[in-house]
Amino acid sequence: MKYPIGIQDFKKLREDGYVYVDKTEYIFRILKSGDYYFLSRPRRFGKSLLLSTIKELYSGSRELFEGLWIEDQWDWEQTNPVIHIKFASFKYKDNPLKEAIHKGLAPEAARLGVELAEGDFINPLEYLIVKAHQKYGRKVVLLIDEYDKPIIDYLDDAEQAERNRDTLKWFYSIIKDSDPHLELVFITGVSAFSKVSIFSDLNNLYNISLTDLAENLLGITQEELESTFEAPMRQAAEKNKLSFEELLEKVRRWYNGYSWTGENKLYNPFSLLSFLSGKRFQNFWFETGTPTFLVKEMKRQAYYDIGETSATANDLNNFDLQRLHPITVLFQTGYLTITHYEPEDLLYTLDYPNIEVKHSLQEILLNEYLDYPRQGALPRVVDLRNALRQKDLDRVITIINAAFSEIPGELWKGKTEHFYHAVTHLMFSLLGTYIDSEARSATGRCDARVQTENYIYVFEFKLDKSAEEALAQIKERGYLEPFVDSPKEKIAVGVNFSSEERKVVDWKAETDHAQQNLAGKKRPT
Repeated sequence: MKYPIGIQDFKKLREDGYVYVDKTEYIFRILKSGDYYFLSRPRRFGKSLLLSTIKELYSGSRELFEGLWIEDQWDWEQTNPVIHIKFASFKYKDNPLKEAIHKGLAPEAARLGVELAEGDFINPLEYLIVKAHQKYGRKVVLLIDEYDKPIIDYLDDAEQAERNRDTLKWFYSIIKDSDPHLELVFITGVSAFSKVSIFSDLNNLYNISLTDLAENLLGITQEELESTFEAPMRQAAEKNKLSFEELLEKVRRWYNGYSWTGENKLYNPFSLLSFLSGKRFQNFWFETGTPTFLVKEMKRQAYYDIGETSATANDLNNFDLQRLHPITVLFQTGYLTITHYEPEDLLYTLDYPNIEVKHSLQEILLNEYLDYPRQGALPRVVDLRNALRQKDLDRVITIINAAFSEIPGELWKGKTEHFYHAVTHLMFSLLGTYIDSEARSATGRCDARVQTENYIYVFEFKLDKSAEEALAQIKERGYLEPFVDSPKEKIAVGVNFSSEERKVVDWKAETDHAQQNLAGKKRPT
């Protein structure tokens, strides 16, 4: 089985024998429901392949759809000229955006047999639409892929991002007035900028991003996974020495979880296909890159514990360059997804979609908080896991202190309790990749809870107070009560940081066996 990892061209995918999860019924339903569409999805979700598929439909390439659902449903006699714009191919980093647009449209114009006119006052898109309609005598299908890339690539340079936004607003401004020449408009991107900022006149553009219409359009459902990839999944189960059911569950926890309605869950195609290709659990999302500006902005605005976050539809759809909201960016770039929608409150609940994405963001965010230490975040987290497995709390505290000790002194100025909580939260949360690590429970929210094969730990951290106070909070709020029936040894750990000494100076631990005192260490080195 050939996996189309990184394949964005539908014709190449079909002619070269790559596996294809048939999405043509969803595509057909959308195309027959309207004329002007906008769809926002994170990177690596198949947006480019979707537009390539639509291009081949309107080009009448029936042979490419042989055996697919749409083959007997589409009118293959009706073809239209297609303008397919791919901003990823435009060289706007080497030229002013307006110049890059003119140059980028030239190959598409040549393919359609149209010669573009030159001039500062000519909108090349408008010219191309009109001339293509005149030449072929049929309305034009306009497909725009990654419409926002010239902005997204400059989010760490606000002035350039705004200049590019203004240029794109000019570029797209002609779409509405071109309606007599257009059969279909389909625009995709990562972000959903407000219509006022980009598509000011295009009030008939239907944003299907959070609708049932596009719910399963991109991504792979559990049913599609099990029906299309059963054979390689069974091979992966054998390779990983798991039963088929165990493998399904592990793959689900690692790569499933995306939703834009809060109902059906989807796999990111890139991650899932990468796993099926190598049959090994890896963090493929990390390889696609995390925007540096996003991590820095999260640290600046004190975002680190973003699970189970509430947001409005406006938060999710309104990408504002003047006031970048980390939750908006995290959702639109795929680090958060919808887990629930409450119609009565008009509120969405967001969380990490899966282990892979959570691990990716928390690792780079922890490195940012620690100012990218010589030893990266992950080796330290693995050391922490091993110490907890061995019930070596001296070692646990040493590892935590080692992490803080590498932060340059000038970066400590003005650090608050939030900073200490952020670093420790991220360290313990990253343990979730290896062992059960969670902060929330039915009885309240502790700073960290960790389960190993033999132990259940609850940690509470204080700044410039005392370990006794931290330990008392664990007992008073019953953080260990949900585990009273567990045969594992349960350990409460109170930890106190000193802002002056910039380390843990006081910690105390008790087991659940008659509150036996395990340790009361002072000023560990």
